[in-house]
Amino acid sequence: MSSILKNKWFKFSIALIICLLMIIWIGNYWLILGLPILFDVYISKKVHWAFWKKRGVKKQSATVEWVDAIIFAVVAATIIRMFFIEAYTIPTSSMEKSLLVGDYLFVSKVAYGPKIPNTPLSFPFAHHTMPLTKSTKSYLEWIQWPYKRLAGISEVKRNDVVVFNFPAGDTIIVGRENPDYYTNLRGIGDQFMSDDMKKGRTLQSEKKYIDMARKYLAQNTEIATRPVDKQENYIKRCVGLPGDTLLCIDGELHVNGKPQDKIEDMQYNYVVRTNGTPINPRKLEELNIAKADIDHRGSDYNLPLSLSKVEELKKLSNVVSIIRRNSTQGISEDVFPFSDHYTWNRDNFGPLVIPKKGQTVSLNLETLPLYERAINAYEGNDLKVQDSTIYINGKIATEFTFKMDYYWMMGDNRHMSADSRYWGYVPEDHIVGKASFIWLSLDKDKTAFSKIRWNRVFKWIH
Repeated sequence: MSSILKNKWFKFSIALIICLLMIIWIGNYWLILGLPILFDVYISKKVHWAFWKKRGVKKQSATVEWVDAIIFAVVAATIIRMFFIEAYTIPTSSMEKSLLVGDYLFVSKVAYGPKIPNTPLSFPFAHHTMPLTKSTKSYLEWIQWPYKRLAGISEVKRNDVVVFNFPAGDTIIVGRENPDYYTNLRGIGDQFMSDDMKKGRTLQSEKKYIDMARKYLAQNTEIATRPVDKQENYIKRCVGLPGDTLLCIDGELHVNGKPQDKIEDMQYNYVVRTNGTPINPRKLEELNIAKADIDHRGSDYNLPLSLSKVEELKKLSNVVSIIRRNSTQGISEDVFPFSDHYTWNRDNFGPLVIPKKGQTVSLNLETLPLYERAINAYEGNDLKVQDSTIYINGKIATEFTFKMDYYWMMGDNRHMSADSRYWGYVPEDHIVGKASFIWLSLDKDKTAFSKIRWNRVFKWIH
């Protein structure tokens, strides 16, 4: 048996089968042209591929063996990370309490099918920035591949916890990535308009103020762009699938006319008022409320709470009232689609239909804000509006047919989540994978071994 395992033809056959299966999965049959290299590595051995080793020497030095092991580990880990599974850390509280800050989890690439990298020339294990640097790119854009997703074992389902590339992260302000570039544009544009109003100047169009803001940022900050696969990774729950109709009333989301499926531990912000005495800090710790999330002013506490935690706090003798915060219906906030035609806010928006591949929508000045970024940025069209007429790729357009599916993502911590309400749809080419299970969880408010949340280690994500 051992002689068979050591046989060069047996090793070649196994490697050949694996390579052929990978080529079929990837769907790029030009890769077959690389099989002669595989034959030479195992059989003919005309080329010295392992150049770091001395040819013909059976016993290599310890240094060479270490180099050999490191190269193998890097190649193997890169393939696993690219096609199968990748590690991810929860950095913010947007998914609390379903996922906690400090959770370390694995993201399945095969769940929805791994994406072929848009920028294949990149430093191993670095996402978009070189280690120990703040702005040095970890990738080269000499080669740019179009979007292609390999076959997966399933499709994105409603209420899946999904990791995806941040849709508004294609353009960034270096060193000031939060809030995102487009939020900064709108904010600075509003400031310019407010200044004109205060000084009695003639008001300009919204587009004019955005152009002024874009010029201001270009002159005063460093602006950079990123390809899709190098945009920041975000994690949210998919609450809207392609073709779904969403309507949110006073924070309660309805999907296709029905209330959203119950999500355990979903949170909103509440004002907890006491009789003037403070809430015992140990009680807040027992409820897993992070210190960073406790906003205490006088007798009022502003806390993110699930319904079960609301009931627990109601039992305290010094708690007078608990009222959920809610944005008033009809009062506009800076939420998608960022248009005066829609008086939407974080708790009240819609009805909104999520674009679907092959779906055709009517375009006019009122509906355009709903689809403008999808048409322009995500599907790569040249969209312009001149004299109240919409042009796509130089032609008058009254309708548009989508080439991709889109999704609506929201955090379970509804009042502390930057999600689709603030940047719109997530295109299918931005989907990275499905959050599968937590392999480690660390509480930043604790020390030493008490930092480990043992009850969350190796926990599946739902």
